Amino acid sequence: MIGQLSDIELTARTLVMASQILVILLGFTIVYIAFQGYRRNRSRPMLFIAVGFTLIIGVQAISAGVYVVFDVSELAAGAVSQAAQLSGLICILYALRMEG
Repeated sequence: MIGQLSDIELTARTLVMASQILVILLGFTIVYIAFQGYRRNRSRPMLFIAVGFTLIIGVQAISAGVYVVFDVSELAAGAVSQAAQLSGLICILYALRMEG
């Protein structure tokens, strides 16, 4: 029974990791498309959307990597990730409210 739980747990962790990688890839795809929109049209809202998604996705991925590789405390990694997410959402909100 314990072996089965271990296999189930391993499968669940693998699925979670795969979904996190997918989220990161989709996030950076959005960043790329938004930045291309900014470069093509010089649209400041698209620039802020690109910056916002970079903060939300990029800093979260980096802080997760730093947490795992360098054994940083979970609280510190979570605080940095949360601050980046908040900043990114503010950038996206600002982009949606600004005029082209």
